[in-house]
Amino acid sequence: MERLNEKLKEKIRSIFEYLHTHPETSWKEENTTEYISNIVSDLGCKVTTFDDCTGVIAEIGSESPKIGLRSDMDALWQEVDGSFKAMHSCGHDAHMTMALGTLMLLKEQKELPKGTIRFIFQPAEEKGTGALKMLEKGAVDDLDYLFGVHLRPVQEVLNGHATPAILHGSSLSITGEIIGEDAHAARPHLGTNSIEVATSLVHEISLIHLDPMVPHSVKMTKLHAGGESSNIIPGKAEFSLDLRAQTNEIMDVLIENVKAAAASVAKFYNVDIHLNIANKLVAAIQNKEAESILAEAIADVVGKENLDPPLVTTGGEDFHFYSVKRPNLKATMLGLGCDLKPGLHHPEMTFDRSALFTGVEILTDALLKTLTKYERSEDNAMAAH
Repeated sequence: MERLNEKLKEKIRSIFEYLHTHPETSWKEENTTEYISNIVSDLGCKVTTFDDCTGVIAEIGSESPKIGLRSDMDALWQEVDGSFKAMHSCGHDAHMTMALGTLMLLKEQKELPKGTIRFIFQPAEEKGTGALKMLEKGAVDDLDYLFGVHLRPVQEVLNGHATPAILHGSSLSITGEIIGEDAHAARPHLGTNSIEVATSLVHEISLIHLDPMVPHSVKMTKLHAGGESSNIIPGKAEFSLDLRAQTNEIMDVLIENVKAAAASVAKFYNVDIHLNIANKLVAAIQNKEAESILAEAIADVVGKENLDPPLVTTGGEDFHFYSVKRPNLKATMLGLGCDLKPGLHHPEMTFDRSALFTGVEILTDALLKTLTKYERSEDNAMAAH
């Protein structure tokens, strides 16, 4: 594999600086879509954009195998120095940069093995709905392999190290409403205190005990009841619950237990508790073949001593919808150590930007290895006949 030269590194730095300083939130990545479209068009790709959503698909090569590299595009909306703004504090600017850098490095190779490489620049990962939209568009229907990439904080992967699989758990947010009757603070028997109802719900969900060998949790993360008057017992309240589980099966059980807990509390207090269950992020399904290819690429680029085992993490990622919804797809995600701190989603998040070059070379090597392995297996099959 041809490695990055200084000219390409400078282009990669320039791309990152643009994307870093022009963040756009979920489903609003219009300028980012245009910027990426222009770059991949100039590189001679077959380009697809969409009338009803943001996102870009760029393709080079032809025939089988068909391999995908997916990057997320959206920024977070968060408070910085007292005001809210869009920020790339989850590293999606780096992910897009590495995908574009990989495309540019592939173009520098003397010859590419037979096959198709598709670059999927996916919107709205932070909403957990972007992958579902790309699935709806058929972005991965004919793919054999799919690779992703995500920067990892120092607490998970050291700088200079990388892991060939990020095994995210399943996550889900439930919003709820308690509907009872207000009462005068001097006459509590004439109403229902929604704060007490919520306290009982917190207690009930704390008693949910599932398989202790599979990490899982559920907790209340928001509660709002009452107004300005302190002499009114609030009958209504709004709340949010955060659910986490390392497997999709345990998440399904956890959801049913939360429903049962809410029904039990509602019956005891004679109130209504309405739950609104959003789309959940699914847990990763490990694919050993894709993982093995990526592990070889990591060892080639940074050395076997810097190859980490698959990373089990409690965070969520909509990347895993691709392999859950398309079971024949062989998918895995590169976890890149880059001295990222204080942490993902922190407004002061920083990382070692030289890791961008490492990520580009690992991803390029992985794509080339996949094409070559397929070509060899095809030749062996023909020889056997």
